[in-house]
Amino acid sequence: MNDRYDAGAAGHGADQYELVGYDEYGRPVYRQVQPQQQAQQPYDGYTQQGYGYDPYVTGGQQAQQYDPYGGGDTGQQPQTPSYDPYGTGSHQQQHTGGHSAPYDPYGRTASSGQQPRVAEQTAYIPHQAGPVEEPVTQERGERDYRTEQFAFVEEPDQDSEDVIDWLKFTENRTERREEAKRRARARVVALVVVLALAAAGGVGYLWYAGKLPGVSSSDDKKDTATPTGAQKRDVIVLHLHNTKKGGTSTALLVDNTTTKQGTTVLLPNALALSGDDGSTTTLAKSVDDDGSSGTRDEIDTVLGTEIQGTWRLDTPYLQNLVDLIGNIEVDTNANVPDPEAKTKGTAPLVRKGKEQTLSGKSAVAYATYQGSGEAQNAQLERFGQVMQAVLRKLTSDAQGATTTVQTLGMIIEPPLTDKDLGAFLARLADLAKGGDYKTALLPVQTDGTLSAQASASVVKDVLGGTAKSPDKDAAIRVSVRNASGVKDNTGKARVVLLNGGFSFQDGGSGAAEATSEVVYADAADKDDATEVAKTLGLPAGAVSKGDVSGNADVSVVLGQDYAPSSS
Repeated sequence: MNDRYDAGAAGHGADQYELVGYDEYGRPVYRQVQPQQQAQQPYDGYTQQGYGYDPYVTGGQQAQQYDPYGGGDTGQQPQTPSYDPYGTGSHQQQHTGGHSAPYDPYGRTASSGQQPRVAEQTAYIPHQAGPVEEPVTQERGERDYRTEQFAFVEEPDQDSEDVIDWLKFTENRTERREEAKRRARARVVALVVVLALAAAGGVGYLWYAGKLPGVSSSDDKKDTATPTGAQKRDVIVLHLHNTKKGGTSTALLVDNTTTKQGTTVLLPNALALSGDDGSTTTLAKSVDDDGSSGTRDEIDTVLGTEIQGTWRLDTPYLQNLVDLIGNIEVDTNANVPDPEAKTKGTAPLVRKGKEQTLSGKSAVAYATYQGSGEAQNAQLERFGQVMQAVLRKLTSDAQGATTTVQTLGMIIEPPLTDKDLGAFLARLADLAKGGDYKTALLPVQTDGTLSAQASASVVKDVLGGTAKSPDKDAAIRVSVRNASGVKDNTGKARVVLLNGGFSFQDGGSGAAEATSEVVYADAADKDDATEVAKTLGLPAGAVSKGDVSGNADVSVVLGQDYAPSSS
């Protein structure tokens, strides 16, 4: 016999609960309901013997009508093992009486047949242990959905992406700033290192070149005290011949290859030289009488130098040289009149002032100019200014300088060649451009000899030589000026004096005078003067004390009463 009710489940004394809602934590809230009288089951045409018939259920199994809220059922439900997703061991479902449509948890209404088991949905009562359900924020409507029934896909949040992008941008910008700062610091450090190395190199060069103030002085003194052979010097003697007015100007061009210093040494015409015959003469007379070769040897003897060659530069060649290199700049110290001016009051050819531009013609006029009442040294210094300005403007290339020399068409005296002169001038030009060039005047005493000061400052320091002025005790130096009106009397007097053991100096020619004179300056030279008058055939009354010209011991003026045949 089939029992319709289960007394232990839906019957007598059993508590019935229905779901009211959910608390703030999302847990289900139930309340107890009063038992209801079992309703009369309607007739179902498809059921047999009071059982709900399901055409899909075999063996006459009673169809289940399931109320998810525990409202009851129409008949006894077969005990079907229920699925417990949390493993609590509860296999019995609680049902209540009453008619309710079969419920499909997925939204389908089952008309008949066995209900499929839904693992995700199981009814619980308050006193029955169960899992903690997830809070549900959405109100339940017709259907009861739980979170475990759905798979949630995390969608990107546009605001979050913007924040991430902003953070990345900020971080990248900060990193770029820091990197720029690091590069800037690296460049500053590199610049400081380069400047320090450059400064150290510059100081080292100045120290090596002997130009460091306070440090190079001792080295300079050591170099100047070195014997002549310790430093290598190339020396050329330069003679400027004034082809219009006559006279010469002499200078030594010195290239000290050891100290890298160039110098123009100006030699006054009054410099006393010793001839091959032992006679004493002046530089000016030696250039006129003995020529370049004889003068070069005499200068070597007096100054202790070793001159490699002679450069004869006539004034027309100097003019062409200045024009060829494109004019020169000179700080002039005098107004020089135009030698070709025919009237007075004409504007000067060269004006006094700083950095005056001189053409070839004005350079020659300035180099040979000697003002009224000026000593020959004033003109010599102007010549030195012009030569240093020429070297500053001349090319430093040896081939270019050689081409310039060859273009001038000068006659180069052996053993000097045009290539030797060009290479020499190019080296001096390089020193002049670099500021390693100077001009020095050789100090000469009134008698033409060298003083100790001159020996120390120029002869020893610049030339590396030793001064050897003619020995006064070797021969009496006699200066002869021809005032007899006969040109040959000078030569005849020279021969007589040299044969008498005296040293001859040519005093030039002057206006005719009636009587001859023999003058001495020092009382110790009175006897020598008397002997000179006797040698020349002049009376003893011609001897007197007075001023002696040049560097001679005795000065003679040949008058019209001089008779060479009688001497």
